[in-house]
Order: sequence, then C-alpha cells, then structure tokens
Amino acid sequence: MEHEVYVPFPVRTVRQALTEPERVARCVPGVQLDADAAPHRPEGRLRLRIGSSTITYRGSLTVGEPADGGPGDDGTAELTVEAKGTESVGDGAVVLTLTVRLSPATEPGPGTTLACAGTVHSDGRLAEATDRSAETAGRRLLDRFAENLADDLRQHPVAEGPARTGVFDAEVPPPALDPLSDEDAIEEADLADAGDAAEEAGFGYEGELDEVAPAEAAHARRTMIGRSAEEVDHAPPRGRYAPVPAPEPNATSLTLRWAAPAAAVVLASAVVVGRVLRRRR
Repeated sequence: MEHEVYVPFPVRTVRQALTEPERVARCVPGVQLDADAAPHRPEGRLRLRIGSSTITYRGSLTVGEPADGGPGDDGTAELTVEAKGTESVGDGAVVLTLTVRLSPATEPGPGTTLACAGTVHSDGRLAEATDRSAETAGRRLLDRFAENLADDLRQHPVAEGPARTGVFDAEVPPPALDPLSDEDAIEEADLADAGDAAEEAGFGYEGELDEVAPAEAAHARRTMIGRSAEEVDHAPPRGRYAPVPAPEPNATSLTLRWAAPAAAVVLASAVVVGRVLRRRR
C-alpha cells in the first residue's frame, strides 16, 4: 500500500516529531496507551475499523531511522515505523512495517509531504477482510494520523536543538594595544625603579623624573593607540628596551646646582678679604 499525506510544518520539525515514538503512538486514531509503558516503546490498545466490523489489537510501536540521520541536501528524510499486535479476542496477529519519506511541499501550502509505503502481514480477522476494505482502512488511518500530528505539533511543539555557533559568533579577544596592558605595567615599574635608584644616588631631581617620565609614557600610549600594525612595528621600543636619552639637560642642571653655591662661597670670600685689606691700611 502507498499513500501520501500532508502536514503543514517544515521537514525538520516533522522529522523530529516522528522520531518520538510516544508522540507517534498518541497521534494514531483509536489508540489508547498504557500509562506504565516505556517512552521509547509505547504499548497499548488500538481499535481498528474495517468495513462494518471493528478489531481491537494490543501491541507496541517502534520508530527507527537510517544511520545517516537528518535531512539530505534536497531537504528529504526517511524513517521506518514498525507496529506489532495481537487480537484482544481471538488468536489473530498483525505486523506492520511502514516506510515514511519526508519531502518539502508547496501545495496546499508550505509544509511536508509524507510518502508512506508499507506492508502488512496478518492472520485472523484482518486476513479475512478484502484487499479493498483493508486498503481503505489504511488510507483513512494515515489521513487522520496526519491531522492529529498537525494538531499535536501546535499544542506540543518539538524541543529546539542547541544553538549552533558559527565562526563569526566567536568572542573577539581584547586588542593588544590596551592602555592597561602588561607592557604598560612593566614600563611603569621600570620608571619607578629608575626613580628609586636616582633617590638612592643622592640626586635631588627625582621629582622631575616622576613628573616627566609618566607624562612621556602617557603621550606614547596616546600616540600608539589606533595606529596600524605596520606603524606599531616600526615604532621605537618602550620600557626597559627604550634607548637611553642624552644626558645633556640633566648634566647642565646638575652643574648649575653645584656652581651656584661655589660662586656664593667665592663671592663671600672676596668680600671678607677686601674688608681685611681695608682695615690693615
């Protein structure tokens, strides 16, 4: 038997719904599930009407799918449904193997077409029915199943899978020229060490070093932030690898500081000598 039904949901949604055996079982018209049945293998009773008679079966249902998993490049998917049951009254049994192929549909609207092809092996009362009545009962069962599946998806949507993270969704690391980067910390430590060394040597211009050097470092940071990689590569080194500045300004300042007291001493000595000479005269 072959038959096609329509479900107004995308292929991926319908496929995920059909991989849930409990959902598939409760969408079968005339089924009554056992409360203590396992979710992956639902069991219960099914009342099937064929012609003018009704047959009640007790059995189970399983859902399988190919090893390749999800929909292919053309958007189609395929899975297999197998049901087994025995008559509640009588010795008859039935085994149904149904292959369902899912493909995108545009009519009567966007959705999924289920192309069902199945085989039935039975004995008992179902085997006594005519082929036409059995085929009519099967088509009616599939039509009502598709309607029940659509209603069930509206009331109980399938669980969304985990969100996929693309290459462009990855977190971008902070820029290397961060004003609070490790290089700036090392540079400030070097400047502090230089100030301590100057103070221990007895020079009285540590204040100038503390005021001028941080200002130069801040200016260097402001000028380097926003530059291209090529400009940064060609920029002069900073920190402990920076070139030693020429000592002329500091040497001049130091000479003047020593020369002023010496000149004062010489001048005072000249005044004293002059007064002594005047008294002798």
